[in-house]
Amino acid sequence: MLEVAKEKNLIPDYDLNITIFEDPLGGHAALAAGQLDVYGCTADYTPLVVDRGTDVVNVAQLNPSYGVDHVILAPDTEPADLPGKKVSAPQAYIGQLLMGIWLDSEGITPDQVEWVNLNADEAVGPMMSGDLSAAYMYEPWISKVLEAKPGARSIVNTADPEMLKTGIFMDALYMNKNFIANDREAALAVLKARWEGLAYWNQHTEETNKMLASFLQWPEEDIGYVIGTNGKSFEGGIYMMDFDESARLCGVLDGEGPLGMANGSMVDSIAMTNDWWIKLGLMENKIDASKGIDCSLMGDLVKSGYRQSLTAH
Repeated sequence: MLEVAKEKNLIPDYDLNITIFEDPLGGHAALAAGQLDVYGCTADYTPLVVDRGTDVVNVAQLNPSYGVDHVILAPDTEPADLPGKKVSAPQAYIGQLLMGIWLDSEGITPDQVEWVNLNADEAVGPMMSGDLSAAYMYEPWISKVLEAKPGARSIVNTADPEMLKTGIFMDALYMNKNFIANDREAALAVLKARWEGLAYWNQHTEETNKMLASFLQWPEEDIGYVIGTNGKSFEGGIYMMDFDESARLCGVLDGEGPLGMANGSMVDSIAMTNDWWIKLGLMENKIDASKGIDCSLMGDLVKSGYRQSLTAH
């Protein structure tokens, strides 16, 4: 959406120099070092930012996974069969969180299964051969496994209400603290530009999807399968929160949050993520989740009278 703001001159006083990082850890390292001012990434890194004491804060939650991420069970397998069996998920990624939280809902603790560190595409072969009893997956790998292995099934995904309301499976906007301190006006302009880009997409969805396909070098159809074609969301993709929805998660605007998430629940979501990283052995320390968040920029926009409520069309 910042690329949309750039191309449509929605942030006329600033030049956005946009870089895509395939490796989120590389992006976070560049942000912490001050080589980047602003970075879009998944919110599950926020506890790690606090634990490492870097000059980075999460300034806004952007869009939850709305059914992208699934846990697939092998044929003739029930949840109760999983203790002692192999389950796969990419370590230190939302896939491991989804698998861990779902297992917990079934009364299975992380140490009761044998974890295999595989991304979705890498899990296809072991699922086909019967080596895995459950795997974290997303499309197109879900369809490949379900077609090739009759009886395999999706047991949970991030569009399930219980998963949505955790607020964990979320993209976020991070900023370098020094950038905010040294040029707050620019930080506010970039944050507002992100929402203005979203509003442009909402009103000119087909045009914007073509623009994004060209920018990312993706097929246009694939853009629709991620962010949708109705200006709001795609079930099986992501749900694009508008400014008001995000501000409510920050707790700087009155009203209920979206998708069952409570007002001000951003801190709770980060704390829950921290708890799960500890349970999964990725972190040792319980952090103060509020130190990973700076909602003051969103609050300033609210105080200025900025509002945005976008609907599907």
